[in-house]
Amino acid sequence: MGVLATGLAFYAINEGWIGYMPPVEELQNPINRFATQVYSSDGKILGTWNFNRENRICIDYTKLPESLVKALVATEDARFYEHSGIDFYALGRAIVKRGILGQKSAGGGSTITQQLAKQIWTLKPAHTTMERLLQKPIEWVIAVKLERNYTKDEIIAMYLNYFDFLHNAVGIKTAANTYFSKEPADLSVAESATLVGLCKNPSFFNPVRNPERCRERRNVVLGQMVKAGYLSQADYNTYSAQELGLKFHVADHKEGIALYFRDFLRRYLMAKKPSRSDYPSWGGTKYYQDSINWMNDPLYGWCNKNTKKNGEHYNIYTDGLKVYTTIDSRMQKMAEEACYEHVVKYLQLEFNKENRKKPTAPFTDQLTREQVRKIMQRSVRQSERYRAMKASGADDREIEQAFRTPVRMSVFTYHGEVDTTMTPLDSIRYLKSYLRCGFLSMDPKNGYVKAYVGGLDFMHFAYDMAMDGQRQVGSTIKPLLYSLAMENGFSPCDKAPNVQQTYMVAGKPWTPRNSSHSRYGEMVTLKWGLQQSNNWISAYLMSKLNPVAFVELLRKYGIMNPEIHPSMSLCLGPCDISVGEMVSAYTAFVNHGIRAAHMFVTRIEDNEGNIIATFQPRMNEVISEASADKMLYMLKSVVDGGTGSRLRFKYNFTGEIGAKTGTTNNNSDAWFIGLTPSLVSGCWVGGDDRDIHFDSMAMGQGATMALPIWAIYMRKVYENRQLGYNEEAVFDLDENYNPCYSIDEGMPEDKDIEEVYE
Repeated sequence: MGVLATGLAFYAINEGWIGYMPPVEELQNPINRFATQVYSSDGKILGTWNFNRENRICIDYTKLPESLVKALVATEDARFYEHSGIDFYALGRAIVKRGILGQKSAGGGSTITQQLAKQIWTLKPAHTTMERLLQKPIEWVIAVKLERNYTKDEIIAMYLNYFDFLHNAVGIKTAANTYFSKEPADLSVAESATLVGLCKNPSFFNPVRNPERCRERRNVVLGQMVKAGYLSQADYNTYSAQELGLKFHVADHKEGIALYFRDFLRRYLMAKKPSRSDYPSWGGTKYYQDSINWMNDPLYGWCNKNTKKNGEHYNIYTDGLKVYTTIDSRMQKMAEEACYEHVVKYLQLEFNKENRKKPTAPFTDQLTREQVRKIMQRSVRQSERYRAMKASGADDREIEQAFRTPVRMSVFTYHGEVDTTMTPLDSIRYLKSYLRCGFLSMDPKNGYVKAYVGGLDFMHFAYDMAMDGQRQVGSTIKPLLYSLAMENGFSPCDKAPNVQQTYMVAGKPWTPRNSSHSRYGEMVTLKWGLQQSNNWISAYLMSKLNPVAFVELLRKYGIMNPEIHPSMSLCLGPCDISVGEMVSAYTAFVNHGIRAAHMFVTRIEDNEGNIIATFQPRMNEVISEASADKMLYMLKSVVDGGTGSRLRFKYNFTGEIGAKTGTTNNNSDAWFIGLTPSLVSGCWVGGDDRDIHFDSMAMGQGATMALPIWAIYMRKVYENRQLGYNEEAVFDLDENYNPCYSIDEGMPEDKDIEEVYE
């Protein structure tokens, strides 16, 4: 009767009638049942998303070193290759020696397969004696199922891929990198034994906090390898005498490439339908833009727009999806390197030199101390420390005192965090001294985003300046204005007076300034005006056009900021726009007037490999092909003799390039957007606040701060032949295209703007 009852109990467990038994289909892919994997367009895993935000990357058994496998088997399950999930011999020994004789050193009865079953399917906490009794039988049944569905090698790989080695090192690949800065295949015998030693109790044998205890455990593992015949006594003597040799480096989801993109995409996929009540009082712009995205972009909020077979919405943390992005991992790395090389290795050093001379540093010396104090007060109120103290009931006096009291802290540097003592107020000011940047590169033909850099250090400056951040665009808005003129019949060679004029704006006089007085008083062409980024020509042109029509055109270009209102001053770019929006807008010039919206993902697969979503390019016509061709003609001249000419004489680019630089008042924002036949890429560089900037025009202009990033990036792209980009490629224009010649007469059209407009 006892045998029959036991058999019935196991049958009930197997069928899921007693306790929790995972469905058979989940046994087919247990490791990736939860984590969503994010892939680049060239097949690389950019990272994973799961509930614990760990950055686990699974590897095949073939990439595991033999010493690691032998160490694991010798230590955790010497009869692993002989049993089918349950080692009844070891189990009986444990029952007798530990349960009856009370010998703590007798070892346990759990096999590697059972331990894997317990890792993957964490059972409900046992509250009663009956529940505790059921846990082990359920674990046995799962282990047997695993053995039926997988080979021994696959079980070893799953165990090592799933184990949490502490310090956010989930899986052997991350663990090898975290503790020894190596790939698993490169681990030595001693290093393999160290990691296997953690499998007993990673907290107790923590190699960082308890190195000697960990070393002793490592030697126990080496001893087990000798006992199993995997290691000679001489080798044991050699390896056991070695130090741990740690090269410790904490790895988490905030490391690797495309961090800003991965975070942006995570939020983008999981976004909910916007509700005004979910946004702060000052968040009207964000609410408006999110609402537009919810209506127009299938990817935005995809998880909450679509449901699984059971009717539940998708969840990137628990559904084991595979998201295939448009990002090219090679180009992404090039973009990140370009930003770091120019901003960190050059601009930041120059900015630090300038700041040493300024009592108001890192703010401009054009501010008074009182103005700086008010800016810092505003920053204090925006800090997490301030909000926490307010929530705990502290008054303003106590908060101010706390912010002015020196404390021990770790502060950011590009060489790693440094321990120091300073006041929280000074730490805010210190972090503001670091320049920020945003960069985005797109294929104009389909909108594929090939590279996405939201900043220089995601861990410390997480705010995304590629898509989320918006800054004044300055002169980079001028091509959009000029395109409106082209749509209204103007030509690049129509002339305008190059003089400073005063215009009435909302009943008040407005007199735009210009940084250069070259050719003052002459009649100059629109081509020259754009080439030299002349403010007077842009203002004159705006006076002949309709500001309302310009705002409507900006919407077609994909610029959604609802705070942009019709105004004469729009011609100089005082409005806030993101790098991503500007790059998308410029695709229309390369693409014959058709703008390509950003495309971040091509398809999504479920955890069984089924394609559950595909995404297509989203395009819209902004301007006519004729107008786009005229704009491309003018933008090429910016490089061939205009504000972007250093691409030729300094960076030695020989191919066809269109471009536009941008610099806002007081050098607060520096921009550069460059066009090639196959890529449109844009960059912004600036400070955390508009009052943090270079005071000299030579250093603060877009051609100095932003243009070099584009140049470094594109040079890397061209040098990698595998990417398929050719510097000698030409724009899709007629070889002899020149909009300044009349088709009928074959003569230059040399008309004034007044004549054309009238």
